[in-house]
Amino acid sequence: MVNAEQKNNKPESKITAQIHQLPETGYLRIFQIIGNPKANPPVPAIIPVSRSTWLAWVKSGKAPAAVKLSERTTAWRVESIRAFLVELGGAA
Repeated sequence: MVNAEQKNNKPESKITAQIHQLPETGYLRIFQIIGNPKANPPVPAIIPVSRSTWLAWVKSGKAPAAVKLSERTTAWRVESIRAFLVELGGAA
């Protein structure tokens, strides 16, 4: 059986691959979303934008709203990030 990607001779998009690598539920911190190349081991970006761009998107409503887990801990729901990636790339 031939799937749509094989039919179009296109490899799986990077965004679709990232969506499949995310856990089903939970929370992601900002460094998990935008990446941290200086960490040991480096954390690859799910959405390769700068911290200021990501926070501006959140403030403007383009990106999902954050959830305050504690006074100094902010995170984003995995489900919201998945939906945002689908919206960004038109992936399923």
